[in-house]
Amino acid sequence: MKKTVLTVAISAIVFGATTQVNAAGFQLAESSATGLGRAYAGEAAMADNASTQARNPAMLAYLEGRQLSTGGIYVMPDVDVLGDVSVTSPLLGSDAVVMNADEIDVADNALVPNFYYSNQLNDHWTWGLAVNANYGLATETDTTSAAAIFGSHTSITTVEFNPNIAYRIDDEFTVGAGLRMVYGEGEVSATTPAWIGAISANPNVPASISARLPSAGTELKSMEGDDIGYGWKAGASWQINANNRIGLAYHSGVDLDLDGTVSGVVYNGGQDITIKGYLPIELPAFAELASYHQLTENWAMHASINWTEWSTFERLVAYFPGEVKPTGDIESDIVKEENFKDSMRYAIGTTYTVNDQWTLRAGVALDNTAVDDEHRTTTIPDTDRFWFSMGTGYQVSENLSVDLGVTYIRMHGDAPISESQDLLGLATIDFNGEATGDVWLTGVQLSYKM
Repeated sequence: MKKTVLTVAISAIVFGATTQVNAAGFQLAESSATGLGRAYAGEAAMADNASTQARNPAMLAYLEGRQLSTGGIYVMPDVDVLGDVSVTSPLLGSDAVVMNADEIDVADNALVPNFYYSNQLNDHWTWGLAVNANYGLATETDTTSAAAIFGSHTSITTVEFNPNIAYRIDDEFTVGAGLRMVYGEGEVSATTPAWIGAISANPNVPASISARLPSAGTELKSMEGDDIGYGWKAGASWQINANNRIGLAYHSGVDLDLDGTVSGVVYNGGQDITIKGYLPIELPAFAELASYHQLTENWAMHASINWTEWSTFERLVAYFPGEVKPTGDIESDIVKEENFKDSMRYAIGTTYTVNDQWTLRAGVALDNTAVDDEHRTTTIPDTDRFWFSMGTGYQVSENLSVDLGVTYIRMHGDAPISESQDLLGLATIDFNGEATGDVWLTGVQLSYKM
């Protein structure tokens, strides 16, 4: 029982409920408001400001002097989870009890901030520092809703600290590399649905069991944990000629062991007892091939192909150091089979320089899902997404510029979900439904050359 509660709780911390509509799986693509305006097309080949190192450290070599770039992107999701919960139990008779479990607007708005610095040391070397968030969510549902047992509150925050270095080989080629240091923390809780009262009041339920069932809205389980993981990234660029450039970047996977503690009346009866455990997970590797093309003096086009190694995410396995098997191995439990597949993202964008002060941007993208319909879960209701972006840049002074970006993300069709969970061996709870919704993103970026 303790293991079951902990594994459900930890998996919810990492993967949330319904906010992963920005990018495939549970990625966030929002590295800067500058790139947001063109749907992040051509990012690994662009050098607008110091934020370029978020995608390709080699592009630091194109930045002169010392530069600062900071900003934030406000994420406004409108996500609904529509479906029914059915409860099957011999205590309730032969027929399943079916209840509506629709939850409207379950994902909270959130700000994704960023900070970047670059420093050109000489004609060959440039170093930089990036601080941004690649993963994050916050969801909240009614504590007595029919699906509250699957999770009523989930939040996760990650911050990546990323020192980078770039080297200009000659006028055509640059290379770069960086260290990825990712800190993540999360919290999740699940509560008793209102229908628990119907089970408690059923005359077929023995009084000894009915007396132990918690009231609606009671915290069944909660968990919080954190960890720091490390990885690396590398990139290169080729300036084919004055008007055409290609960039290539690779980011390694980052291993995290989310250490946490669990509490809740489901397994400890309200006593002050803590169960410890951890869940290893690898944030997948990803790569980008990008191009930049200056077609006229004022007009440029750029494109990107992104790949993410989601196939490494096959299952979640939790470990419990306090419980050891007779063989000496640490107890473990398979939380959930996910069966993800590698995903691709395709983006094309354009930049038009109106005059010395104003720049216009636009872009579209297709973000392919990392999961097939038969493997989709309530924790990751992933589906294909279309991006439609536009933005502008204004040169305030010789050294200061401001970029604005707006994006609308539309989920391609509905995301059918079918999932099941056991309640204390007394009943089987099934959820059948779909996730629908869209997202608005708006951001601002301030860049300063020193």
